[in-house]
Amino acid sequence: MDLKDLAVRAEADSSRLPEDEAGNAGRGSLDREAAPEMVQMLSPEGELLLHGPYGAYAAELGAEELRGLYRDMFTIRRFDQEATALQRQGELVMWVPMTGQEGAQIGSGRALQPQDYVFPTYREHGVALTRGLELSSLLRRFRGVSHGGWNPAEANFHLYTLVLAAQVPHAVGYAMGMARDRKMDPQLPEAATVAYFGDGASSEGDVHEAMVFAASYDAPVVFFCQNNHWAISVPTEVQSRIPLANRARGYGFPGIRVDGNDVIAVRAVTSWALEHARSGKGPVLIEAFTYRMSAHTTADDPTKYRLSADEEAWISRDPLSRLEKHLRAAGLAEDEFFEGLEADGQAMADKLREDVLGMSSPGFTDAFTDVYAEAHPLIQEELEFHRRYEAGFADPEEPTE
Repeated sequence: MDLKDLAVRAEADSSRLPEDEAGNAGRGSLDREAAPEMVQMLSPEGELLLHGPYGAYAAELGAEELRGLYRDMFTIRRFDQEATALQRQGELVMWVPMTGQEGAQIGSGRALQPQDYVFPTYREHGVALTRGLELSSLLRRFRGVSHGGWNPAEANFHLYTLVLAAQVPHAVGYAMGMARDRKMDPQLPEAATVAYFGDGASSEGDVHEAMVFAASYDAPVVFFCQNNHWAISVPTEVQSRIPLANRARGYGFPGIRVDGNDVIAVRAVTSWALEHARSGKGPVLIEAFTYRMSAHTTADDPTKYRLSADEEAWISRDPLSRLEKHLRAAGLAEDEFFEGLEADGQAMADKLREDVLGMSSPGFTDAFTDVYAEAHPLIQEELEFHRRYEAGFADPEEPTE
């Protein structure tokens, strides 16, 4: 079964969507739209085929860049494993795994330029790595010691958004502002925003409203949907009667479906989409067709709602193994390279654990100082009230003779 077969299966699985009398998979007699062509450049066997309109963007990758893509994917998977272990050991309140989605995140993240701005959900750990964030900072919120964990302005990587799809309108508004700033000052570099969201979030009204505004104002934004097939326990085919990439036509801008487990294809497609957006041609929707190999969060049990056979069908399409096959077959990496990554990954995990265990909890008064950038009279009044309240529980001083 190749990737297209999996796409068809995911879009019309007769075990989940009974056929009606006309033989149409789905509800009622509405025909499902044909899935768009899947952009793929690296086969599951590691064979590289640079073709189509995006081939030139992949052809520019040299041996060092290809090894860098693998290094990033390996590093972020090892990070994900360590973060999951920390949660299981009670050191994190919760964790949001991303194993299986490394190709979609590293490929798109490496297509970004420094002036671009990213609006993530809560699972874009790989994109954060490509933006240069300290990985331990991603865990501050999940340990409960910070509302954020990093300064978004330092890497143009916004704070994680736990409210489903709320970041998508923010990305469009920010992109509109960037376009207006450059219109007023042409010396500013061309820039775009990327709004990351999942197939589940695509059902939210925020996404629809954001796409309407983006299309109306030709906002320089790339909508990057990681279709990992499950919105927690609801499969994609229940959420949408048509392939998600096809929705872009309704708003009047391009929609592309790319093999999300092919890091080379994802980088190429995202590079094209960002150039399209930055140059004033308007938004693009990318549907990265991938699979969540782990749980939605560490509070989730995927065995309750999906079949192990589905997971096994995607193992051979692992984004790391297919790039490793290509690197070895093309003579671009030897055993020493992969052994070195194992050692580096363990050192990173050890440092990560040390950083997490050393994180200090904020004091109660920090809740008052973090509300506004500058002191606010009402907040100061409430803080003083709290201090007097706490002082009321202090032991009275013993009388002196």
